[in-house]
Amino acid sequence: MSNSAPSSALLDRFAAIVGDKHASRDPAEIAPHLVENRGLYHGASPLLLKPGSVEEVSAILKLASETGAAIVPQTGNTGLVGGQTPREGGSDILLSLERMNRVRDIDPVGNTMIVEGGCILADVHKAAAEHGRMFPLSLGSEGSCRIAGNLSTNAGGTAVLAYGNMRQLCLGLEVVLPTGEIWNGLRRLKKDNTGYDLRDLFIGAEGTLGVITGAVLKLFPQPLGHQVAFAGLKSVDDALTLFKNASSLCGTALTGFELMPRIGVEFTTRHIPGVRDPLETAHPWYVLIDISTSDSAETAERMMTALLEQGYEAGLIQDATIASSEAQQKAIWRMRESMSDAQKPEGGSIKHDVSVPVAQIPQFMAEAEKAVTAALPGARVCAFGHMGDGNIHYNISQPIGADKAEFIGRWHEINKIVHGLVLQHGGSISAEHGIGQLKRDELASIRSNIEMDLMRRIKTAFDPAGIMNPGKVLKV
Repeated sequence: MSNSAPSSALLDRFAAIVGDKHASRDPAEIAPHLVENRGLYHGASPLLLKPGSVEEVSAILKLASETGAAIVPQTGNTGLVGGQTPREGGSDILLSLERMNRVRDIDPVGNTMIVEGGCILADVHKAAAEHGRMFPLSLGSEGSCRIAGNLSTNAGGTAVLAYGNMRQLCLGLEVVLPTGEIWNGLRRLKKDNTGYDLRDLFIGAEGTLGVITGAVLKLFPQPLGHQVAFAGLKSVDDALTLFKNASSLCGTALTGFELMPRIGVEFTTRHIPGVRDPLETAHPWYVLIDISTSDSAETAERMMTALLEQGYEAGLIQDATIASSEAQQKAIWRMRESMSDAQKPEGGSIKHDVSVPVAQIPQFMAEAEKAVTAALPGARVCAFGHMGDGNIHYNISQPIGADKAEFIGRWHEINKIVHGLVLQHGGSISAEHGIGQLKRDELASIRSNIEMDLMRRIKTAFDPAGIMNPGKVLKV
């Protein structure tokens, strides 16, 4: 695979596959596709292709393999590690799946739906709801992120505790390989032990092994009971104890347990229009508790009331409120989902998407804050996330009055401190955002030689010409 820019004649051949209407060399039209959401990566591309069918994707990749042209697949461009951003040299051709956005089929009896890779997540939610079903993946970016990107990063979101990551929510895939071959693995079966599970190779591969053009997604019955509560606590240790109580009391009905610090609530109420603190007094820590039941609203209400009463009696909860309407439930969730964006007006933010065993969250949080503030006096730690599955977004806002560029310049230094502690606790440096460009080199330093070698072998076997999203995940 060459790093040199494709010739004009070759670009013409690519454009002919999708038609001039769906191929653009206009810098203004291409520009929004060149910048990663956080602004950490800025790429360049001579051509944006928008295929409308699996056959067109196949023709594009076949031509790319034959000519050595690099292809970068992109869906909603909501990724946070630069996995969807073309490289700076201007040799990568962008392949957008935005036109491939159909819901092909819904089976409410078998609780499955077949969708194209370009389907927006919110549209999948709507289509499922129209058939009395639910697709549980929930993300702050669900209005713009697309299914192929969700699968390629093995997205998690706020409902992993009850339903799992995208890997657990997908039964089958349709994938176009870098060679242009089409693998139709759109099987609806929950039990299928016929050889290697090829599906799992593509989920989480970040577009380095092929382009996901279709998927069979798992659906679930709409819950009949739903309760959301917001509670103030003194410490992360108390939050952990409350989570253990909630797990025992609610079982699989516990669909969300989110941890938030006081500074995160202050940021959201200060910068996100319409967000307000649900409690009258301030508390060092907060948890958002989400309970969904399949039998009745009364069951959900009874569970939530019992959990909060238990928490009060044990001295774990200082104050709490239960949302009295769907609007209030959405408002509480909006506070949590806006927490990352609310940091932007506060200046530079060094971010970490990490996971540690749930029982070790309090110790990790204490050690990390001590280490970070020692290295960066005045730094404001805004650590929040999915406590129920151990995924913490350990974000650090710059000290008040600090120089933003100088602060961001210490990104990798602070990453090393936080990730070092994560690894000491047996955790992961990438819980749900992927590796992309941001953590590519670090991945090679923390995985064993045999793991890295196996990943390179898989990459070479699927993409012998090296044209598929080069420079992401692996440096080969």
